[in-house]
Amino acid sequence: MIVRAGRASGRKGTDMAGDHRLDPHDERVVAFCRERHLATLTTLRADGTPHVVPVGVTFDPDAGLARVITSGGSAKARHVAAAGPEGTPVAVCHLDGRWWLTIEGRATLRTDPASVAEAERRYAERYRQPRPNPERVVIEIAVTRLLGTLPPPP
Repeated sequence: MIVRAGRASGRKGTDMAGDHRLDPHDERVVAFCRERHLATLTTLRADGTPHVVPVGVTFDPDAGLARVITSGGSAKARHVAAAGPEGTPVAVCHLDGRWWLTIEGRATLRTDPASVAEAERRYAERYRQPRPNPERVVIEIAVTRLLGTLPPPP
């Protein structure tokens, strides 16, 4: 398929800029974020180029937060920390066949034991108990937008 000027050739009249916005409390979003899906996290390097890595992520629709646990010395943690307390824009993308969900938001780094413990608890619920890591930190994402195409409700 070739995309030109917002249209997909071979799909007459299909606007590629379609509205894929989702409500964080949509039951499809909540269900998809409970299933075990790996994701990619995109942060920005100092030179502005994207740094994309696989991650496990949890989503708390009530708090409007997504969380990624990682080591404090990882590139993703360093990119977020470099932005300071105001944070930096990031995106987390899940993909499962034709279904996808992108979480956009502003990321900050949390190092306090309570934030790390909460993120580990949520990670264990979705994936598995994380291995011990005394250098663990949390990339906390204040969600600003959800985009995706998800399966219909059961």
